[in-house]
Amino acid sequence: MTHSFLARRPLGTTGLMVPGLCIGCAELGNMPDTFAYSVGEAQALATIRAIFAGPIPFADTAASYGDGESERRIGMVIRELGGITPEFVLATKADRDLATGTFDGPQIRRSVERSLRLLGIDQLPLCFLHDPEHIGFAAAMAPGGPVAVLRQCQQEGLIAHVGVAGGPIDLMTRLVETDLFAVAISHNRYTLLTQEAAPLWDACQAHGVAALNAAPYGSGMLAKGPSAYPRYMYDAAPEALVARARALEAACARYGVPLAAAALQFSLRDPRIASTIVGVSKPERLTQTVDLANVAIPAALWNELASL
Repeated sequence: MTHSFLARRPLGTTGLMVPGLCIGCAELGNMPDTFAYSVGEAQALATIRAIFAGPIPFADTAASYGDGESERRIGMVIRELGGITPEFVLATKADRDLATGTFDGPQIRRSVERSLRLLGIDQLPLCFLHDPEHIGFAAAMAPGGPVAVLRQCQQEGLIAHVGVAGGPIDLMTRLVETDLFAVAISHNRYTLLTQEAAPLWDACQAHGVAALNAAPYGSGMLAKGPSAYPRYMYDAAPEALVARARALEAACARYGVPLAAAALQFSLRDPRIASTIVGVSKPERLTQTVDLANVAIPAALWNELASL
């Protein structure tokens, strides 16, 4: 049975075809400071093998995930497989130098070239300018700056399609409105707990930019539950947010629906969002993600969650 969220649809104007789910590979870079747990190489490689063999031919990583470790591990499996199929869309992100903080045009080229080397591929199908909030709009857009060099790399054939991925919604909206990017990623800002990214999705629609929503679980609290994991956006969650998460969880429990299923489907059912990025840290998470996307959720529960 083909589930609608697994059916491939056009990714904006790129010509790429992607499912409504995308597998995020940040955890696979082994980032305990961010996620509060480690992912060893054997577990990461097993997970990556499962991703390439699985039903979701769309994965997202970044140069900064483990400072190249996520890309290196993905590259190991790509070499094992002798390459990846053209149907599989692998996205990465060009980053600042994590050691020095340098985030200029030359650094973007170094980042792109390192990603190609670590992944062991000739062209990045999709590459995002990552976290431009570290330099701001003017510096990102400066002549010879990060955006200019990213587009130059695209003209040279190192990148097929260019996107932008970041945090602050005002900044992301300004960048989308330049019409220089085909795809935009927002993370942790469109969940059952906060819909801050809604204006960005509207801007993406107005400018023909494909929208990707990352971290629908708010980096874990809406997946593991507020009691088990009271963290949001990679940090300890404020008590008011934890209380709201508990109210959402209680509403879901009354209908026999896992909180994680509602959190995931909240993003999957928004027509403005082309694909939802869900991070995984072990092979079984892939099956669990598909199962959560398939849970039947009654309209009455959606109404109750909306009121909360």
